[in-house]
Amino acid sequence: MKGHDRKQGGAALITALAGGATVQEAARQAGVSEATAYRRLRDAGFCQQLAEARSAMIGRAVGVLARVSTAAAATLAGLLRAESESVRLGAARSILELATKMRESEELEQRIAALEERTAAATQTTSGWRWPA
Repeated sequence: MKGHDRKQGGAALITALAGGATVQEAARQAGVSEATAYRRLRDAGFCQQLAEARSAMIGRAVGVLARVSTAAAATLAGLLRAESESVRLGAARSILELATKMRESEELEQRIAALEERTAAATQTTSGWRWPA
C-alpha cells in the first residue's frame, strides 16, 4: 500500500507545483516532506510529468480565454457607444492596441511556419546527400 500512497503523493505534488505552489506549499499539500519534494524535482521523469501537467493546465486556460474572447470583444465594441468620452476613449485605445498585437502575432506565426517549412524541405533535401568519397 505504501507504493500507492507514494504515487498519490507524487500526483498531488505535481498538481500543486503545476498550479504555482512553492515547493514548501506543494509538499504540505501533497503530504510529503520538503526534502522529498526537492528529491523528486531532481528526477527527470518527475520533471517531465510536471511539464506535461503545466502544459495541460495552460491549454485549458487558453481554451477558456478563446471561449470568452468573443464576449470580451463585443463588450469593448459596446463601450464605443458609451456616453462617457473617457470610456469610449479607453475602449478605442484597447481595441487599437489589441488589434496591433493580434496582427503582429499573426505575422509572426506565418513567418515561423514559413521557416519551419523551409527547414523541413532543406532537411529532406540534405538527408540523402553524402559527402563524395
